[in-house]
Amino acid sequence: MSTTEIVEKFTTVEAALAEFIIQTNRSFNQLHGEMREFKDEMRDFKDEMREYKEESRRINRDMNKQWGALANKMGTLVEDIIAPAVRPVLKSFFKEGITHRAVHVRKQITAQGLRGEFDVIAASQSYVFLIETKSNPQRQHLQELAEEVMPRFRALFPEFASLQIIPVLASLRFEDDFLEWATEAGIYLLAYREWEYLNLLNFTALQPTGLA
Repeated sequence: MSTTEIVEKFTTVEAALAEFIIQTNRSFNQLHGEMREFKDEMRDFKDEMREYKEESRRINRDMNKQWGALANKMGTLVEDIIAPAVRPVLKSFFKEGITHRAVHVRKQITAQGLRGEFDVIAASQSYVFLIETKSNPQRQHLQELAEEVMPRFRALFPEFASLQIIPVLASLRFEDDFLEWATEAGIYLLAYREWEYLNLLNFTALQPTGLA
């Protein structure tokens, strides 16, 4: 092969390589542009989803307020708001399934002159939850629950004597001062947190031994 032929072949290879590099760069630039557009679209999508979630949360809060106000007005706060939340909320915090739940429980032991009415009673393997609901909670309700309702419950329901009693005062919401009063009294508060979901507001402060 002559020198001229070698030079021509080398030139052809160089040209092919140069064209390959050009095409590769063009493809890379195109891909880079498409990736940039994709990232921009994803960022816009994330922003839209964030706005959607925030709007959904706002709507949920408003619905909870309206539903709670209606239940309060109709006198169905226990049935419509509190009772349906008992199983999931208590299981979430106390790590035990609720095996028994009763609403508006009345019991009387005539021979002992005992009678009582309780909004919600729920039991698990280790606990019995005594839940009293107030549409307009007052500090005196804490004292009544601790000093009157709980002893009456114990006397009327000896079948729960082996279980640790967990007193709960439930309402739609509580003022900040009420949270401190309830914690001092050893009573759990069940209410909406930021109007988003029902929660045991002072669980951490009163958490039973052995629960993490």
